[in-house]
Amino acid sequence: MTKNIRVRFAPSPTGPLHIGGVRTALFNYLFAKKNKGTFVLRIEDTDQNRYVSGAEDYITESLNWCNIPFDEGPGKEGKFGPYKQSERKHLYKQYADQLINSGDAYYAFDTADELNDLRKNHEAQGKTFIYNWHNRSKLNNSLSLSENETQLKIDSGQPYVIRFKCPTNETLHLKDEVRGDITIDTNVLDDKVLFKSDGMPTYHLANIVDDHLMEISHVIRGEEWLPSLALHELLYKSLGWQAPSFSHLPLILKPTGKGKLGKRDGITGGFPVFPLQWTDPKTNEVASGYREDGYLPEAVINMLAFLGWNPGTEQELFSLEQLINEFDLTRVNKAGAKFDPEKTKWFQQQHFQQANNSLHVEQLSKTLSEKNISTSYDLNEVVDLIKERAVFSKDLWDLSKFLFIAPSEYDEKATKKAWKQDTPDLMHELTRIINDIHDFNSENISNTIKNWIKSKEIGFGKIMMPLRIALVGSLQGPDIFRIIEIIDKKETLKRIEVIIEKL
Repeated sequence: MTKNIRVRFAPSPTGPLHIGGVRTALFNYLFAKKNKGTFVLRIEDTDQNRYVSGAEDYITESLNWCNIPFDEGPGKEGKFGPYKQSERKHLYKQYADQLINSGDAYYAFDTADELNDLRKNHEAQGKTFIYNWHNRSKLNNSLSLSENETQLKIDSGQPYVIRFKCPTNETLHLKDEVRGDITIDTNVLDDKVLFKSDGMPTYHLANIVDDHLMEISHVIRGEEWLPSLALHELLYKSLGWQAPSFSHLPLILKPTGKGKLGKRDGITGGFPVFPLQWTDPKTNEVASGYREDGYLPEAVINMLAFLGWNPGTEQELFSLEQLINEFDLTRVNKAGAKFDPEKTKWFQQQHFQQANNSLHVEQLSKTLSEKNISTSYDLNEVVDLIKERAVFSKDLWDLSKFLFIAPSEYDEKATKKAWKQDTPDLMHELTRIINDIHDFNSENISNTIKNWIKSKEIGFGKIMMPLRIALVGSLQGPDIFRIIEIIDKKETLKRIEVIIEKL
């Protein structure tokens, strides 16, 4: 492998960063870190008509939230900057001119209307118009015009584009690290536009020039760029440069498995497709984000890693460090990866369990403060008691509120099932048993109550069900003896007395 591994993530600031883009950034990051390389962010903002205010900051913030920050890029200038294509405009024309001079490109003066008419003409005949070897010598370009005529048009300020002149009757043998060997007949390729007379390059030229000048060793990008691979390889060859290694990642598919996952799928399916919440500056439409929905970045990263890659083992839960150690491009799949919102929640729940309690304590403490509830409970103990049933921090209150607020109503169905004629007498007796416990910890409470139940030769349900309803309000909830220990003896006895009175 090349000594200096340099990869890049090159999004366009035309809107919020989709999780497909985050997945591409992640795979570049993992590959770079695994190989002690450099992860570059390059903003491809040559299409100023589609530029969206705030999108560039959103990209940076998203990468930082996901804990996959770039090593070089806007604001982290290295020796290969600037890292915005709009600030590199002056670099591209010389390479377009080089291709003109070598005969690998030509000037084309066809207007948009002329090309539109040609397309309609072909459609009427059941054909598809392709600007390439079979018609380029008959169209309005420097291949059909004399050198003098061409120069006169340029000097007069007539708009033009520079098109790549695809070779004819050649077979390209290309290699993709994910898809293997690819064979392309150059006769099916069109002569793509590389440069416009307004001084702006198209994606194809700017992309190749920037990757070369930034010494990018490996291009890891989405499957949608696979059709451009042949042109890009030809451009490298025509410019006399060594092409990087290419890898094209599989599409992220809708939960149905049919079609590419899009923004609307998230809206209709009720799940995020963006890392952070995004407000469209034009329409004020708000799209939900994983961060605002309460997901941990570790969970999102773990989920994204498995969209198109697998470690070759049964292990599914990975920290970022483990992903770096295990990541290998040879284990990236060719087939599209189906997005599963429920599996995403599973990853979230698993990482939520593994997260440090301090994060959950902070969230629960904040919620209690908002509800003007003061407590002497050890919130670490409370979190320990309930967190295995939580998926998000916001679940902590619903799972623990019975600890802070005694139930005022009882689940009707549960009460019918648990509260029998002899229950009040049993509950009165239980209060005496609890009152006599001196070493008030969950283990001692459990042993004392269980031994008492056994001595009475009655079913555990006759005591445990009404006791749980008294303390929680329903038959749901965590370990009953831990609940008793946390709310303490006085509160436990009070709640039992209240339910006896009410029922």
